[in-house]
Amino acid sequence: MNLVAKEYIAAQDPADPGVLILSRFAGAAQQLQDAVLVNPHSPDDLSHAIKVALDMPLAERKARWEKLIVSVRDENVQDWTANFCRDLASE
Repeated sequence: MNLVAKEYIAAQDPADPGVLILSRFAGAAQQLQDAVLVNPHSPDDLSHAIKVALDMPLAERKARWEKLIVSVRDENVQDWTANFCRDLASE
């Protein structure tokens, strides 16, 4: 599921991006803080998030997407591997 969220961000039209609604329990939620984070077990939370996404102005959607795409591009598997190896070396 984490890769699907990141693929969704990567596939957006920069001129008219959609809104990512993501479970706050997903591993990607920590990285993708500019998504609309929800408790997927709460129907009220889900319905509120859908309303927020549908009502979100284009300027806000673009601003959120720009932050998300930077995160997806910069915090990739190579970055994760380098950080992991650095942490191992420091032990």
